[in-house]
Amino acid sequence: MLNPRAPFVKSNGRTDGANRVTETPRRGAPLDVIAASLRRERARARLSLSEVAKQAGIAKSTLSQLESGTGNPSVETLWALSVALDVPFSRLVEPAIPKVQVIRSGEGPTIYSEHAEYVATLLASCPPNARRDIYLISAEPGRARASDPHLPGTVEHVVICTGRASVGLRGEPVELSPGDYVKYPGDVPHVFEALEAGTRAVMLSENV
Repeated sequence: MLNPRAPFVKSNGRTDGANRVTETPRRGAPLDVIAASLRRERARARLSLSEVAKQAGIAKSTLSQLESGTGNPSVETLWALSVALDVPFSRLVEPAIPKVQVIRSGEGPTIYSEHAEYVATLLASCPPNARRDIYLISAEPGRARASDPHLPGTVEHVVICTGRASVGLRGEPVELSPGDYVKYPGDVPHVFEALEAGTRAVMLSENV
């Protein structure tokens, strides 16, 4: 669960010497930031809870929980809400940014996929009058992260740092190794599937 007062904890599937499953702390995007952002953007769009929930394909009660600072938002849910509200994904998860910003490894607003071993950490959101966000992607082999279309005009750029991944349009992804780059339209179905353990990538999402 994403918790504004404690690290998000999820089993990493490893065992210690006593064959106990060890837990690795992970920090998620603060729920109070997500709640305030959703209320702000829904008010800006002048939409009701029911209208936004219907457009995002989620239950009204789920959106109500998120706006009250509870619930367990996945990356899929927040992407759907960003499309419904017509705002960049980063606007829903990022707190106010100082003029000079440093994000250490393991820090930053982090969202987890509901269906795959896929973690997106926001590194830099788009400045005013631009639509560009930068993410650090951490993924493990298993089920692919299948993304529904984002906002019209979205283009995604991915560079693999470590490991290997199959990335791109659903049905015709390309296999990438460290140093490889791919660009593809993000407003159509697309995928990111880790092919090796410890796969890391930098993704830039822009709206042109």
